[in-house]
Amino acid sequence: MAGHPGFCMLPSALRLPTGIRLALSRVCSSSCSFMDLKALLSSLNDFASLSFAESWDNVGLLVEPSPPHTVRTLFLTNDLTEAVMDEALQKKADLILSYHPPIFRAMKHITWKTWKERLVIRALENRVAIYSPHTAYDAAPQGVNTWLAKGLGAGTARPIHPSTAPTCPTEGAHRLEFNVSHTQDLDKVMSVVKGIGDVSVTSFPARRDGEEETRISLNCTRKTLMQVLAFLSQNQQLYQKTEILSLEKPLLLDTGMGRLCTLDEAVSLATMIERIKGHLKLSHVRLALGVGKTLESPVKVVALCAGSGGRVLQGVEADLYLTGEMSHHDVLDAASKGINVILCEHSNTERGFLSDLQEMLGAHLENKINIIVSETDRDPLCVV
Repeated sequence: MAGHPGFCMLPSALRLPTGIRLALSRVCSSSCSFMDLKALLSSLNDFASLSFAESWDNVGLLVEPSPPHTVRTLFLTNDLTEAVMDEALQKKADLILSYHPPIFRAMKHITWKTWKERLVIRALENRVAIYSPHTAYDAAPQGVNTWLAKGLGAGTARPIHPSTAPTCPTEGAHRLEFNVSHTQDLDKVMSVVKGIGDVSVTSFPARRDGEEETRISLNCTRKTLMQVLAFLSQNQQLYQKTEILSLEKPLLLDTGMGRLCTLDEAVSLATMIERIKGHLKLSHVRLALGVGKTLESPVKVVALCAGSGGRVLQGVEADLYLTGEMSHHDVLDAASKGINVILCEHSNTERGFLSDLQEMLGAHLENKINIIVSETDRDPLCVV
């Protein structure tokens, strides 16, 4: 009966009266909630769309036990190591949300040889799903970078590289416009275009050299655009005055990579260091002073990126760069421009977000499942 989704066993040592046992059983049954994996994944995508992840990333459901699969316990971790997997199995997790994807490069075989392959084997053997949001949570308005910015003090923050609105695979990214002179030509063109599919067609009156014509406007995918152009190139007598436009989605001003933070009041670099150490619960950070700067230099604008921020922060004007790690040459380049750099190690700039995530997901999922944060997960580097 332990596998029944809505049933909780009471210890046999509790020899309670039948009525009390029945009442406790009802309470326990109502509190042992669960969600179907597919429904849970849909809710997670509603919380932070995977479409905001970087194109190079590997996000979403990485390991799926054979369906149906129900989730009673969601286990949150920054990195899924073998020690963390031990903890997740001990705590009877049904789904592990690992911020960093434990499967990133393609696996050619699944054996007991490497630790990442063993993670997959153990997950499947124990019917545990694995899901990774990674850069989707970096970009999200309520995500990792927003959490990291909270430690700086009062001020405003905006993405350094704003995301664009999600694009449907069949949604038009191109607009093709051209004029048609004669009714019979218009009928032929419209018949062919509508037969191609994945195209939105509008028409309106137009004039060219004093002659009445019809202007055709098509919103279409790149594939459909090429098909329409192939047809028109074979029937050049049918149309005139052609324009091709590339359509761009609007920027989402609260969603995207990195954050550029402007404090309400400037503070000394020394004060900012203590704020960051307190927020991340670190005893030490690494500091590169910008040329001409001291610990008493004011900090008003901070550019930050959780994890590895070299690419995101490059070229951004700020008093301070805050990230987990940057290349030696990126640090030198920033310092030469008078920009201070604070490095906290990669996952130290991410892991603290999990406590906020636990609370936010609890509310988002209406407390239907148990959500726990790993106690074993930690950055592999420490100061000795």
